[in-house]
Amino acid sequence: MRILVTGGSGFIGSVLVPMLLAEGHFVRVFDSLRFHQTSLLSFFIHDQFEFVRGDIRNAEEIKKAMQGVDMIVHLAALLGAPVCAAHPEEAQEINVGGTQNILNARLSNQPIIYSSTGSNYGVVDGICTEETPLRPVSVYGMTKTKAETLLLESGNVVALRFATAFGISPRLRLDLMPNDFVFQALRVGNLIVYERSMKRTFIHVRDMARAFVHTINHFDTMKNNVYNVGDESMNTTKEQLAYIVRQYIDYYLHFAEIASDADRRDYEVSYAKIRATGYHTIISLEQGIQEMVKGFQLINLDNPYSNL
Repeated sequence: MRILVTGGSGFIGSVLVPMLLAEGHFVRVFDSLRFHQTSLLSFFIHDQFEFVRGDIRNAEEIKKAMQGVDMIVHLAALLGAPVCAAHPEEAQEINVGGTQNILNARLSNQPIIYSSTGSNYGVVDGICTEETPLRPVSVYGMTKTKAETLLLESGNVVALRFATAFGISPRLRLDLMPNDFVFQALRVGNLIVYERSMKRTFIHVRDMARAFVHTINHFDTMKNNVYNVGDESMNTTKEQLAYIVRQYIDYYLHFAEIASDADRRDYEVSYAKIRATGYHTIISLEQGIQEMVKGFQLINLDNPYSNL
């Protein structure tokens, strides 16, 4: 199969692309390289790999990249609540406008798998299922919800609402909560946690990539639907996450009682629907944290203004 992966050199795509190549697919990556990432350099020798540099906001560029492909995996987005809050117009242009460009250019027989998010739910009482009303509270959640709605209304689409990502990817991110907790504990030696009882749910980046492979292989039975992707075992409070990290790193932990977290998500999620299709995660939160404890020791972020 010929597969286009938008945003394919990002955090998820850098793990997904080699999986797709290993499955025997032709993979075309469309990416703006906004963060100057070089995570896919080793695949340019592969005759089943093609890279197209372009901006999803440019309708002609994405239209050209979509020509001749059998399926589209849509990862390209401005990701995360902080960056979207700082650049709301750009978030709208990329997350919503870019998605509309894909819809305007695609043929009816080109299926799309969309990388959506649990941020679409916003603040929820009880356990989230795919039927839970969407009430996003951040610019990120609002733009991702709008894009998901446009895609599902168009048909021939599967939307995957992922838990909060974590783990190591060739295109590393340190802004994700578990990654940030581990890095701060390891490199700074202390961590301040706001609103310790707030509950979040997590998924390792490799399990995210595996979810796309699974959906590609089961698209006909999953299409025109949305699925929460993660595992109930990783429905975890911020306090629990901090103590799991403390099992592997000796650091000072402080729970702040006054300040608040800008990210208001606080919920548990059910993953029964995607599990019924045969998908399940294989990497636990503890395994991912151990991976990061070992891997982050290779990261050196020197302060150029220090005399030490």
